[in-house]
Amino acid sequence: MTSSANYQQILSDSDTDSDNGRTESFPDLSSSILKPYLESTNQSSLATSQSPSELSKIKSFLASSSSGALSCLICLERIKPSDPTWHCSTICYSIFHLICIQSWARQSSDLSASLAASRLPITAEKAAESSTWNCPKCRSQYSKSQIPKKYLCFCGKLEDPYSEDPWILPHSCNEICNRPLQNNCGHFCLLLCHPGPCPPCPKLVNSSCFCRKFQEVRRCGFKSFSCNKICSKPLDCRTHKCLQICHEGPCPPCKARAVYMCRCGRVEEERECCERDFRCENACGKALDCGKHVCERGCHVGQCGGCPLQGKRTCPCGKRVYEGMSCDVAVPLCGATCDKMLSCRIHRCHDRCHRGPCIETCRMVIAKLCRCRSLKKECKFRCNALTDTQVCSLTYVDVCKITDLVCERKCQRMRDCGRHACKRRCCNGDCPPCSEPHKCHYGACPPCRLICEEEYPCGHSCKLRCHGPRPPPNPEFTLKTKKKKSNHQSEVTPGSPCPPCPELIWRSCVGEHIGAERMMVCSDRTQFSCDNLCGNPLPCGNHYCTKYCHALKSQSSLSVEKRSAESCEVCSLPCQKERMPTCPHSCPLPCHPGECPPCKVLVKRSCHCGSMVHVFECIYFNTLSEKEQMAARSCGGPCHRKLPYCTHLCPEICHPGQCPLPEQCCKKVTVRCVCQTLKKEWHCLDVQAAYRNIGRDPKDISKNQFGLGLLRCNSDCKSKVQVVDSVLQSRKPKVEEKEPATEKHVGKRRKRRERVRVVNQASRLQRIFTAVKWLLLFVTLSVAVAAGLYYGYKGLLKLSDWMNEVEEQRQRKRFPRI
Repeated sequence: MTSSANYQQILSDSDTDSDNGRTESFPDLSSSILKPYLESTNQSSLATSQSPSELSKIKSFLASSSSGALSCLICLERIKPSDPTWHCSTICYSIFHLICIQSWARQSSDLSASLAASRLPITAEKAAESSTWNCPKCRSQYSKSQIPKKYLCFCGKLEDPYSEDPWILPHSCNEICNRPLQNNCGHFCLLLCHPGPCPPCPKLVNSSCFCRKFQEVRRCGFKSFSCNKICSKPLDCRTHKCLQICHEGPCPPCKARAVYMCRCGRVEEERECCERDFRCENACGKALDCGKHVCERGCHVGQCGGCPLQGKRTCPCGKRVYEGMSCDVAVPLCGATCDKMLSCRIHRCHDRCHRGPCIETCRMVIAKLCRCRSLKKECKFRCNALTDTQVCSLTYVDVCKITDLVCERKCQRMRDCGRHACKRRCCNGDCPPCSEPHKCHYGACPPCRLICEEEYPCGHSCKLRCHGPRPPPNPEFTLKTKKKKSNHQSEVTPGSPCPPCPELIWRSCVGEHIGAERMMVCSDRTQFSCDNLCGNPLPCGNHYCTKYCHALKSQSSLSVEKRSAESCEVCSLPCQKERMPTCPHSCPLPCHPGECPPCKVLVKRSCHCGSMVHVFECIYFNTLSEKEQMAARSCGGPCHRKLPYCTHLCPEICHPGQCPLPEQCCKKVTVRCVCQTLKKEWHCLDVQAAYRNIGRDPKDISKNQFGLGLLRCNSDCKSKVQVVDSVLQSRKPKVEEKEPATEKHVGKRRKRRERVRVVNQASRLQRIFTAVKWLLLFVTLSVAVAAGLYYGYKGLLKLSDWMNEVEEQRQRKRFPRI
C-alpha cells in the first residue's frame, strides 16, 4: 500500500499543470539512462568522470525534463509529458510541440517556394518541391519532405511514446537508443532512449595516427590522433614528402621550388612543385597537317591534331552543312536567323547568320508587373548582366529590378478592418493591420493595441504593445468631456523607448569554450569565466595556454564591460622540434613558430686513415649523401695505416673500410740468413708466403726480425764466422789470474763492520776537506768586502772634493772680485 500510494502521489504531481500554481517534477533518471555508457567506460558515476560535451548536454536535457523547464521556442508554452513533440536532430537538439513545428515548417517552406518562383525562372510546382525550412533555433536546413507528420520517441523507433510511468523519461521509449554513433564507426549508442546527441563511442579499438606510423588502443570516439612526428607521406608529385607534423586530412600541395618547363617546352620558370604543370602565354603556332593553317591553341602537350576546317563544315549558325570544301575557303552565310542562345540563357539571338560571337548585351523588351500588380511597364534591360540589386532606368522615381518593379501608386487595398484602405506604396499585399479598428469618434484615439515589433540592434524584436507617441487629436472633433480616472495601468508608457531586449540566449564565456555556454538575457552584457583552461594556441604555435578561462586582448575592445583583458602566458620552454635534416643537436632558440634555423654547430670527423681531423658545419655534413660524406672525410693523402700481414703502410689514397688486398704487398724487403751474412731483396708478398710455408704467421714477426732467417747459411758464412770469432778473441782484455785466497772464511757481520769503518774514515776526511774549503771561501769574501768598502770610501771623498771645486767655480763666475 505504501508503494502504491507513493506511485499515485508521483503520478498526480506529474500530471499537474504549472498554470494552476503547481510545478511538475520527475525523479532523476540520469543514472539509469547513463548506466550502460558508464559501465562500458569503467566509470562509477558521471560526477567523477571526465565526460565529453555530448554527455554533458544529455545530462542538461535530462535535468530540464526532470524540473519541467522544457519550453517550446515557437509558442513559448511549457512542454507537458503528454504533448506530442518533435526534436531537432542536427545541431541544437531542441524540443518543440509537434503542432507548432508543423505550422512553422509549412509557413517557412511556402514562403521559400513563393520567393523562388518570383525570382527564378521556374514553375511554382518545381519551387514547391525544392523549398526548404529551418530549425527555429539553430537554423539547420530541412527539405519539405522532412516536415514531421508523426510523434516519435527520441530514437525514432516508437510512435506515440506517451507513458504514465513516472520512471520512464517523457517522450522516450525506455529502450536502448541503438542509433549509429558519430563518424560511422559501426557501433551503436548504448544509452536508453534519450534527448540530445549520442555520446562518443566508448569501445576500445586499435587506432592509427593520421600518418599511419603509430598505433594505440584508444576509445573509438577519440581514435583520431596525431603522433606529433613528421608526416613523411609522399605528396602528389611522388617526388617529395610531407614535412608537416602528423595531421588530419590530405597533405598540403608540395611547396618545393625548382625550375620547370611549360607544356610546350619553350619557357622555364622557377615555381612551386604543385604548380609545375603550367602553360605559357605563347600560342602554339605549329603548322597543321593541311599545311595552310597553324595551331591556334595555347601551350599544350602532344600533337596539335588535324585541321578543324577540314571535313564537314557548317555555316556560323549551324543550320546548313557543307562537304568537300577546302579548309582555306570561308564558309558562306546561310541567311537564316542565328537563333543561338545568348549569354543570359533566356533569350536567343535574332540577327541573321553571322560570323563571330553574338552580341553580349540582351536588348529584349519585356513587360513587368509591380509588386501590387497594379502597374505594368515595358522594361528594357541587360538581362545577362543585372542582379537583384542592379537596376535599369525608368520614368518613375523608383527602380525596375529583374525580379520586382516598384511603382509610385498607393496600394488602396482594404485592410482587415474592412473600412480603411492601405496607404502604402506598392506593398505587394503585405498590408499592415489597421491602426484604427474602431468607429469614427470624437476626441483622442485610444492607445494602439498592436505589438511594437521594433527591432533591437541584436536582431530580436520588441514583444510589448505599441508604445510610440500618440497622434494629437483633431481639434475639429475634440469635445470637452469629463475626465474619468482609469484604473487600468498600461504596461508601457506611450512615447517611451523600447526596454532592453528580454530574450534569453545562450552566451559563451570570455574564452569562447564549447559546452560552457550559459542562458542569459540578451541585453545583459555581463561576461563570465568558466572553469576550463584557456587552451588558445600560444604565439609559438606549438603549445597552448594553461591559464584558466580569460578574456583575450582582441576580445576586450568588443565587450561592453571594460575589463582588463589578460594576455595568454608566454611560452618559456626550449624548442623541442626535431630539426630537419635530423641531427643530434637541439635548437638553441626558445620555443618559436616555423622551422628551426639551420644547425651551425661544428662537428669533428677524422679521416679514414686517422691522420687528420676535419671540421664541418652540421647542416652541411648532414645534407650530404652517404657517398658524399665518405668523399668529404678523405684527407687525400696516403692511407698511413699498417697492413695486417707485414710491416709496411697501405699504399692507397685515404679510404674507408679495410685496406684492399693486404696480402698482395709489393714493397721490397731485405731477406737475410741467420748469421746475417747473406742478404737478398724479395717482394713482401713472397716473404709472407715463405713465413706461411714454414708454419709461422707473418703478423707475429716483429719489424726488426722481418725477413731474418729465411736464407740458408753456406760455406762462406762458416769461414766468416771463424774470422769473426778470432777477431773478437783478440779484442778481449787480458785478465790476470788471482791467487786463491788462503784466508779463512769471513762472516757477513764482520764484513759489514769493516765496510762501515772504511766509510766512516772516508767521511771524516771529507768533512775536514769541506771545512777548509768553506774557511778559504769566507776569508776571500771578507778581504773582497773590506777592499770594496775602502776604495768606495776613497771614491766618495774624491767626488765630494770635485763637487766643491765645481761649486766654487760657479760662485766665482757669478760674483767676480772687484
